[in-house]
Amino acid sequence: MAGQVLAYDYPLLGAFWTVLWIFLWVMWFMLLFRIIVDVFRDDGISGWAKTGWLVLVLIVPFLGVLVYVIARGRGMGSREIKHAQEQKAMVDDYIRETAAKTAPPSHVDELDRLARLKASGDLTTEEFERAKEKILH
Repeated sequence: MAGQVLAYDYPLLGAFWTVLWIFLWVMWFMLLFRIIVDVFRDDGISGWAKTGWLVLVLIVPFLGVLVYVIARGRGMGSREIKHAQEQKAMVDDYIRETAAKTAPPSHVDELDRLARLKASGDLTTEEFERAKEKILH
């Protein structure tokens, strides 16, 4: 019995504190990486300012993060929203371009093409009328 580890050797409160500390460390790293991404995403500051913020956040992390959130925290949300809107606009443009390439031509497009062929003399009036009837029915 002397070498046996029992469940009460690690009490429930100890497990709670361990989970709390892991949660706080995960949150800390999420905040740290979000600040680093925000520094590089902001086009309003110069390269030297970005370097300064990065050095401050990496050399003195707790103080650097605290100072950054106090000094520039108000704009972090608006920069994130702006970035999300730009991403959405790019995805929407891509979808429109892709859909336009793969969409079948409409009846109007087909009739326009036939009218151009008739105007150029490649189709006779009878051929134009037959093709138009096929498209419309």
